[in-house]
Amino acid sequence: MSRESKLAKNTGILAIGTFLPKLASFITLPILTGCMTKEEMGNYDLITVLVSLILPTATLQIQSAAFRFLIDIRKDEKKIKAIVSTILTFIIPVSLAALLILFFVLPGMDPTIKLLICGYYFADILVNAVRQLARGLERNLDYSISAIVSSLFKMIFAVVFVWHLKWGLTGSVIALMGASTLSLVVILIRSKIYRYYDPRSFSTDCLKEMLKYSWPLIPNGMSMWIMRLSDRFVVTLYMGVAVNAVYAVANKIPSLLNLAQSTFTMAWQENATIVSKDDDADKYYSLMFRTMFDLVAGFLGILICATPLLFKLFIRGDYSEAYFQMPVLFIAMFFYSMSSFLGGIYVAYMKTKSIGVTTTAAAVCNLVIDIALIKFIGLYAASGSTLISYMLLFVFRMIDVRKMVKISYSKPHMILILAILLTESVLCFLQKPILNVINIVFGVTVFFWLNKSLVRAVFNKGMKILKKH
Repeated sequence: MSRESKLAKNTGILAIGTFLPKLASFITLPILTGCMTKEEMGNYDLITVLVSLILPTATLQIQSAAFRFLIDIRKDEKKIKAIVSTILTFIIPVSLAALLILFFVLPGMDPTIKLLICGYYFADILVNAVRQLARGLERNLDYSISAIVSSLFKMIFAVVFVWHLKWGLTGSVIALMGASTLSLVVILIRSKIYRYYDPRSFSTDCLKEMLKYSWPLIPNGMSMWIMRLSDRFVVTLYMGVAVNAVYAVANKIPSLLNLAQSTFTMAWQENATIVSKDDDADKYYSLMFRTMFDLVAGFLGILICATPLLFKLFIRGDYSEAYFQMPVLFIAMFFYSMSSFLGGIYVAYMKTKSIGVTTTAAAVCNLVIDIALIKFIGLYAASGSTLISYMLLFVFRMIDVRKMVKISYSKPHMILILAILLTESVLCFLQKPILNVINIVFGVTVFFWLNKSLVRAVFNKGMKILKKH
């Protein structure tokens, strides 16, 4: 199977596992915004985003090493056992200790809520670790099925506990914990990762080697948390939890871009690692950079022009202020997506320190701008600092990655595409019906122009399949 075919296959399989979680969050959004107060919605958002801080710090990011280390030894069962056993033996007690501390330091919450939050975090840590092990063993379908189960039951439990029983914040956390737990059970049964677990296979040397790879990802994980989520805490501190709920809602539609980006990036990391040993790696990475740039820009253009409709369909309650933050966040998510693509090259060459350095620099910038401007421009400080920090992250990585591989790109093409996206964002911001129609035509046209080769290939493939039947 060619590199491109394998990338397309893995992207298709992983798309299932990334599409449904995003779809689930949108289907449940009207339930949450309609059945919970702004204060509850703000606290719910903080709980869901805090998990991205707890996971890297509690586990020292060793689950990231699982995927990278297993790629190279997929046919060596003895080494697989050593890696699986070492990771799970390390993660479980360390996570429990971290969550015990968290239970006592969570401020101003009922003990029942705190216990449910810790239960959710523990299930989420375990399921993410097992998913990375499954990916490393090339069991991408199991990864996606686990995500499907999580998404499906998150919706079911939200309907039962939040909409029907009216349990508010408590019901929403039960939904998260229950979905993660069932997802963990499913992936353990399907992937049979437990077959590789043997405490006697625990290796101190293996642990040291993996931690050497993963520990630089801790500041990276925390920095990404600062970049993506410190906005919430700064907004809550200066403007209140109700305004944080507005900002949380503002991020929902722009974050859909992660649907295309995260799916591709997961498959891309595997391909980038394998290709890194090939003679034509520079040429291949350059081709994929251009493909990714155009694909992400095309998807974002469609998303921007569809936002007026999506906002009316999925957002309930008094969140009209959130709409005006979205154009800024759209451009921010574009730079984040491209930065994540470049991060796949770091993973391929095991340059995790570079990931940490570039992300930390951008995170510091984000926090400083956020705090400096929030008293003057309010909520725009949060969205603006996110845009600037992601833009800097992209520039940092473009310069740094070229020290490893010579990625070639067209500056005029990149400037043109960014100008188009900026124009679409302005039209979206103005909220005029005629401009919305123009934006839709413009967005669809740009998508097909940028991705005509890909669209043609998909169309031809589909026609071949139909002819066979």
